[in-house]
Amino acid sequence: MNTLTRISQAFLDLWLDAAFWLLLGLMIAGLLHTFIKSDRLGHHLKGHGFWPVIKAAILGIPLPLCSCGVIPAAVGLRRAGASKGATTAFLISTPETGVDSIAISYALLGPFMTIIRPIAAICSSIAAAALVLSGEKAVARPEHSPEQQPSTCSASGTKENDGGCCCHQQKHPTGHQAPDSLWHRIWRGQVYAFTDLLSDLSLWLLVGLIISAGVVALVPYDALAEVSWGGWAMVIMALIGVPMYICASASTPLAAGLLMAGVSPGAVLVFLLAGPATNVATLGIVRREMGWHTLGSYLTGVIGVAIGFGYLTNALVELWHIDIQGELGSSNELMPLWLAGLSGLVLMLLVGNDLLTRIYQRLSSKTPTHSHSHH
Repeated sequence: MNTLTRISQAFLDLWLDAAFWLLLGLMIAGLLHTFIKSDRLGHHLKGHGFWPVIKAAILGIPLPLCSCGVIPAAVGLRRAGASKGATTAFLISTPETGVDSIAISYALLGPFMTIIRPIAAICSSIAAAALVLSGEKAVARPEHSPEQQPSTCSASGTKENDGGCCCHQQKHPTGHQAPDSLWHRIWRGQVYAFTDLLSDLSLWLLVGLIISAGVVALVPYDALAEVSWGGWAMVIMALIGVPMYICASASTPLAAGLLMAGVSPGAVLVFLLAGPATNVATLGIVRREMGWHTLGSYLTGVIGVAIGFGYLTNALVELWHIDIQGELGSSNELMPLWLAGLSGLVLMLLVGNDLLTRIYQRLSSKTPTHSHSHH
């Protein structure tokens, strides 16, 4: 029972640390969803050369799209005329970090990791895009028009069979309707954030927090530390991260658990970068929309830069004597207990409602309609 109590206590601490910042991140995400449209973005990312790539990498940083939500947005950008390089940069920087994951990183990982994570995301997206561009130059005649193959998500953004991908990005109606009032648009964005976007996050967030609590409670401190400072640590973390289907916000509590268990910050950063940017669905779309060369450049950029930044992070932590353990959960000091408790309660109700809705939908879809008269 003692073990269960320790895990429960660790889970509650992590939940209260994360709740306020995650809710704040979701609110900002709702505003971004309302005011940024992918067809306008596509127009800005047209043209060959490096400037559209840099714009795409920076634009992707705040956008709150998870590793599956980014797919329809990126396909939309490519169809709207964005170059291969810009689309690649957007596909990498967007899921690796977003306002929601930056907020929860500050809550759980502390200031140093919160700053280095988006910097590494921009660098990996630009590195991969640079490889794509160099490959295009090597080919005699670069493509000017994107291949018109069917997207994984229909134009309305409805869900189609893509490894459980929830494609919510393009739900807003297009066409020449009367413009909404500002308040109505803000409200719609918040509804999107606390329904569709939260639904993308909730299950993985819960799983991440439970595993993290288990690591914190059960793994003796320093048990993983020896391994994680070794030469192969970054490569191992990249191999763990690449196949995982996890978004930036949900990977953060796992990262916090690993840091608490003594894993080096560099190895944790590799996991945080590789996990969200690479999964089977994304890699399949990259290959189909932009070809094998782009896929190779994509993986090389993400994994190479993640590993490089892993070693750099460890070097900086030693050089500047940063107390990573002391920074974990540093937002507690800013937060009055009543606010943390209230945020935790609100998040619990939202996540609970989402999970119950899913269970209900799953059960009702399995019940045949003609058998209601059956006892």
